[in-house]
Amino acid sequence: MLRRLQALAAAICIGGIATSSGVAEAQDARQALAAGSMIEQVKARGSLIVGLSTFVPWAMLDQNGDLVGFEIDVATRLAEDMGVEVEFVPTAWDGIIPALIAGRFDLIISGMTITTPRNLTVNFTEPYALSGMRIAVSRQQEGAIGSLEDMNRPDFTFALRRGATPVPFVQATFPEAQILQFDEDGASLQEVLNGNADATVATEPTPSRYVIEYAEQLYMPIDELFNVSGQAMALRKGDPDALSFLNTWVGMQWRSGFLEERHDYWFRTQDWAELLPN
Repeated sequence: MLRRLQALAAAICIGGIATSSGVAEAQDARQALAAGSMIEQVKARGSLIVGLSTFVPWAMLDQNGDLVGFEIDVATRLAEDMGVEVEFVPTAWDGIIPALIAGRFDLIISGMTITTPRNLTVNFTEPYALSGMRIAVSRQQEGAIGSLEDMNRPDFTFALRRGATPVPFVQATFPEAQILQFDEDGASLQEVLNGNADATVATEPTPSRYVIEYAEQLYMPIDELFNVSGQAMALRKGDPDALSFLNTWVGMQWRSGFLEERHDYWFRTQDWAELLPN
């Protein structure tokens, strides 16, 4: 009996040591994961590096060549709340996700719509903005467009920003139409103004601004908002600490009214237009 009790005690002791060792290993793993988080890297560096692509009014250059826009306000406020500086890395839209994965910057804050294909490659925060798309059409088509189907024909051409959300929308909605793709929204607009394309599709407020600014050349035959969706920050996968922090920050900024106030300023007014080059 005594030997059995001694053996049982030894087994319990060994089991306790093994359990303690397992707990310690788990704690070490969690600490290592936290230490490798983007959040810790940003704090140690003293700056938050943000990747973005310029398009009005999300991010654009003012008269002094400085970046201004909704995204700039959001990223700057985020960096301030983290107690660090903010750096911006303008990047072509079709290469912005590969650049994030390659480590050129910490986050994408660039009006990026949450989609399933993108989410296979990067993680998204909760949305910090909500928007949709509209179609601006050349007045050369005036009288010929009464429905979406009227634009679904082989002799109708869309000019779109390469890799942006309107591309799959147009491909699915207007499979018979032609598509020209460009690196910037401005180039897509210019193709329509030059008569080389019949319409462009972009996220609001860009199409409405185009129609106001170029009223003699563009109009909006279908005043409907398509593909209402959320825009979110994108970050590299495998960083739960950063994702948790950013989601908390986004939630707090919605509740404080900051995101809504900034969104209304940039998307519902033209008060900022005087900041831009003439």
